[in-house]
Formats: sequence, structure tokens, C-alpha cells
Amino acid sequence: MDFLKGLNPQQQQAVLATNGPVLVMAGPGSGKTRVLTQRVAYLIGALGVRPYSILAVTFTNKAAREMEGRIYRLLGEKEARGLTLGTFHATCARILRREARHLPFDANFVIYDTEDQLDVLRQALADLNLDDKRYRPQAVHAVISYAKNELLVPDNFPVRDYRDEVIERIYRRYQELLLASNALDFDDLLLYTVYLLEQVPEAQERYSRLFEHILVDEFQDTNQAQYVLVRHLSSFHRNLFVVGDIDQSIYRWRGADYRNVLRFEQDFPDAQIILLEQNYRSTQAILDVAMAVIEPHPYRTTKQLFTERGAGERVSVVEARDDTHEAQWVVETIAQMLKEKKVRGSDVAIMYRTNAQSRLLEEAFLQRGMRYRLVGAQRFYGRREVKDLIAYLRVIHNPSDEVSLLRILNTPPRGIGNKTVLALRAFAQQQKLSSGQALLAIAAEPESAISEVFPQRAVIAVARFGDLLTSWRAQLTQSTPLQLLDRVMSDIDYRAYLDDGTPEGQERWENVMELRRLAAEFSEPGLDAFLERVALVSDQDTLAEGNDAPTLLTLHAAKGLEFGVVFIVGLNEGSLPHARSLEDKESLYEERRLFYVGITRAKDRLFLVYSQLRSAYGYAEPQAPSRFLEDIPPTLVEFHTLSRDRLGVSGREIGVTINKVFPPTTAPILEKRFSPGNRVRHPIWGEGMVLNSDLKDNDEIVDVFFESVGLKRVSVSIGKLEIIA
Repeated sequence: MDFLKGLNPQQQQAVLATNGPVLVMAGPGSGKTRVLTQRVAYLIGALGVRPYSILAVTFTNKAAREMEGRIYRLLGEKEARGLTLGTFHATCARILRREARHLPFDANFVIYDTEDQLDVLRQALADLNLDDKRYRPQAVHAVISYAKNELLVPDNFPVRDYRDEVIERIYRRYQELLLASNALDFDDLLLYTVYLLEQVPEAQERYSRLFEHILVDEFQDTNQAQYVLVRHLSSFHRNLFVVGDIDQSIYRWRGADYRNVLRFEQDFPDAQIILLEQNYRSTQAILDVAMAVIEPHPYRTTKQLFTERGAGERVSVVEARDDTHEAQWVVETIAQMLKEKKVRGSDVAIMYRTNAQSRLLEEAFLQRGMRYRLVGAQRFYGRREVKDLIAYLRVIHNPSDEVSLLRILNTPPRGIGNKTVLALRAFAQQQKLSSGQALLAIAAEPESAISEVFPQRAVIAVARFGDLLTSWRAQLTQSTPLQLLDRVMSDIDYRAYLDDGTPEGQERWENVMELRRLAAEFSEPGLDAFLERVALVSDQDTLAEGNDAPTLLTLHAAKGLEFGVVFIVGLNEGSLPHARSLEDKESLYEERRLFYVGITRAKDRLFLVYSQLRSAYGYAEPQAPSRFLEDIPPTLVEFHTLSRDRLGVSGREIGVTINKVFPPTTAPILEKRFSPGNRVRHPIWGEGMVLNSDLKDNDEIVDVFFESVGLKRVSVSIGKLEIIA
């Protein structure tokens, strides 16, 4: 059997690599899965390595199944039987069950999922008499998970302040409760396996001798525990074959550490390093832009990506006047492509940094009557936090809305459990009222509700919420939808309930900010019109999905996928790179890698889209183009500014004018006006202090810390900054 069939010279070198450590730097679309599977087949079929002596580790069950299927097709299932192939966690679970006699749990341990883990954490907080509002279970869980991935147990958990000391106690109690239940969490699977290999020498010797060859996929996404694990398992034979690419490490928030690639080179100085540079996915025009974007990233091995697919069409950089205009233009461009049968719907993708950015795109598709597919998240109006707040506004508008009332009665928790809800409904029926009307009646006269079916304690909880509803309804005629929404969120402390300090909590809060932005558009029409708009979009939402439809997804969700045509939207400072990353060097590096991953998903056409204005806090704010666009030489792209008079409200016409400079805004600014320390005033954000100023692309870009909104990057040519001191 020819195990090198269809492989280019670099891929063949990787498959045939001799014994010892091997690091394969695999560029995007370079066929790394083929290399991994054909190397396994070569080891077994050509070199006679026994399948049970090979360990191949992936990050997802889907990737493991795909590799297994390819290996079976190459060798036959019988020849490959016995191969250990699976995820890190599955591999560790098998080892721990075999070696449980050395560990503080039994072999029949259970593995708790995320919800189970949070329940245990809540019990730990209760045992320690700690407030779960001050020490949010999700946030504490994130800290403990990070500690375990860094191989930090309670005894060596770093304590720098009082909060750390409390979390260390929670962590210790959490572990005690897990072991009492003979249970492990996902991170324990890694932690205890490393513990086993380090504390039980005969176990390390047994497994390091057993696995003659170890192969690891997506090595740039390993965390500290996973790196130490494979280092121990490969300590006897030293045949560690890892495939990865620092440029595609985008999961730092999950604990992934691209520096493991650098550690590998340091720990295995004799390692062969093989570059996979031939790309089978994209045109050269797209690859050239990708290389320009990633080149400034430090700590990487330079790869010269090339393809035999030809130059292809130049990448388009498109400037819209605002983000609504941006979304309309993208949808209209796709509609034109579909009409001209240039592409199929399923071959088109729109990518963005955060889930909240899907809202304008979803609405543009719905207004155009086009199908679309949303990947990796619920549709905007189906997200829990959005539905919660809309339910509050619906009940304020119409207290008889039973469905919405039941959704919010105990959200956030306020002591109105199922028994109290049943009592409320019973009281409402008795009084011939809706549940919402009964709630208002109880708030007005709590004594009237005390009966055998409505205990005193339940009356107090319901009356308190009824008081809130009464006060909100009193503001109906005097408040805009945005003011009412803000009042509700303040009264129920919704941000504290929603944003637990984790990346997921922050993303949920960004969705709330997007809903605020929509509410701000209805100051004149009012709450009726706002709720009607939401209801109509939500109803259409369920009808708009189809398989052969353009795909909407975040850049994180795009990893591993490819599309003929890709639009990356929202390429402004604060969006990509995200505002949360601006003050952290490592986060900025990851934002650059994320952009690179998005670019390299495109096969034939790529559009990079930004806008002059982006809406936030109810205002359209000037926003500078993403700093990453500045790294692309003008010779590699075509710049377009959307004509203001060609894309109206109907959104049926598309027009662009090509510009030879970037950004095409105003006359060039050749001297700095602002210096660090200047006090400045902005018409929307108020007063702030200049932290930095740079001249870039004939404009002055100023970083300002505003008392009202924090750090903002302002383009002087379009932002109205006034020096006051």
C-alpha cells in the first residue's frame, strides 16, 4: 500500500519522520488531518508498530471519529483494532479507572457535567456560609477550572488577597464534596492523571513504555495540564508527534496556551520541525492578506503560505457609513450573488466577533425575505437574557400576559417558587383576575391575599414584586422604552445576576447592550412600537432557516470550517480587536490570531467590512477602523466606500466607489493636536484624559479614558474632540 499517495513533499516528510520528537507547523488548509491519519497508517502498515502502542489525541469526539474512519479505510478495521484514539478527557478517564487503587476515589467514579459542578459549588458556598451573590458560582467555577488546568490544587493555590483566600476555601470544600460523591469534574480528569504519573513512578513507567508513539492534534490549543500529561506519557520512547500552529490559537479563554508550542521546542531541542505551507483551500490573494495580518505577531515561526489554486480575485475592504448600513449592504451583495447564480447560499458565510452582532444581520435578512442559518448560538431574540427583558416590558405593558409573567416572577430569584406561583394563580382565579392583575391587587392590599391557599411568607414575596410592577407601570407614559428598560435592570440588579465575570457572562451582557441599542431607536414611537417590532421579528425568525442558506457565525465558531465567500464584518476598534482586549497584550495577540483564522476560512472571495459609525448606548459613535486593517498593504486589496445615495432604506440598490487611499474620510492630518495628559471633551462621552496619540494613515488616532464609558479609541478626523486643559 502506498501510504504517501496524494501527499506533497512537506506532508510526505511529516509522515515519514523518523523516531523522536516531531513538531509539525501546519498552516490553515494544509491537510494536517490527512498527515496525522496517514502517519498512523504508515506506522502500523509499513513499520509494523502494534496499534495498541499508538496513542492519538484530539480535542473533539467528532475529530476522533473522522480520524478513525480514515484510518480504517486505509488499513481495514481489523488491522487498526486496538489503537487508542480519542479526546484528552476520554483517554484520561480510561487511565484513571484502571489505576483507581492509587487514587482517592473508586474506579466507578462519575463525571459531573457543568450543571452538576455548579450545584456542588452552591453546596460548598452554603457549607461555608458564603453569599452566592458575592461569590457567584459561575465565576468561582471559572477560577477553579483555570487553577486545575495550571495544575494548582488547593494546597498550592496562590493567595494574594482576601478574595483569593476565600476562593481557596471554596475550592478545598468543592473538592471534598466531589470526592464524597465519588465524582470528578472534567478538569479533574487531567489533574489526577498528571498526579498519577508524577506520584506513582511505576504508573508513569508502565504507560510511557506502553505508548511507543503519541500523536497530538491542535497542539496550540493544549493547556498546561495537557502539555505536562503528554510530556510524561512520551518520557520513555520520546516519539511525540505534535501538529499545531501558533497562528491559529484562539481559545485562551478556555485555558489554551499557544506557548506550549514554544515549550515543546525548548523541552525537545532535538525535535524535527516540519512546516506545512501548501494551502488547498484559499486563493493566493486571500493567503497574502492573511500573511500580512499575522506577520506582526511575535513568538511564531514564519510560514510562506502558497497554493496552486491561482491568484484569484483581490480581497475587498469595504467602508459603510454605520453598522446598519453595513448589514444591509452585506445582505444585498449576497442577494445579488445568489440572483446571478455565482454561489449557492450554503457557500456564503458572514463572520463577526460577538454573538450580539448578529442582530442587525438577522433583521436585514428578514427584511429582505431571505433565509439564513445561525451557527453556534441562539438567534438574537431567542437568547435567554433578551427574552427575560422583553418579558418584563411585555408585562409592564400588559399585566395579563401570563406567559411573560411566569417567565419573570422569579427571574432573578426573589423567593417566588413553584408553590407560590400556584398560590398566586389560585388567588387570581378566586378573584376572577389574571395573575398579573392579582399581583397588582396584592401589592395594593396585601391583607386581602392572606388565606389558607396563600401563606404569609408568600404574600410578602409577591407583594414586593407587585410593588415593583406598580412603580414601573406608573412610568409608562413618561418614559421611553430605553428609560423603562434601564429602570427595570437597575431595580432588579440584572447585571449582577447575568454577568458573573466569565466570558459567557460578559457575552450575555453584550446581548443586553444590543437590546438597549434597539430600544433607543424607539424613543418617539414608544413601547407599543418597540414590542411590535420585537414580536414580528421573533415570529419571522422561526420561518427563515434553510439548509441552502448563508451562514452567520462568530469567528470562534468558524474554526475548522471553510466557505466559498466570506464577509467579516464589524472590523472597527472595540469590536475587533474587542474592547476588553485593548489593555492586555496577550489578548490583543489572540484577537489578531482570531482575525487570521477568519480570513483563512475563505476559499474564493473575501470581504472585510467596517463602518465609520457604530451604535452604542443609543448613540452612533465614530469608530476607527480596526488596527489590523492597517497591516494589509494597499496593493493586496481593493478599497471601497459605499455610496451614501445608492443604498436607501429599501436596501435594494448596491453601489460602491473605489478609493485609492485608506481611510477615505477627510483631508490628511499631518501633525498631532493631542498629547498624553490633555483633558478633552466629547459631545457624547463627556470629559476624559488622553493616554496616547499616533499619526496613522493621514489621521490622528487618540486613546482617551472617559469617566463615563472608559477607554475609547477616537479618529480625530471624524470624532469631535475638544481640548479643555
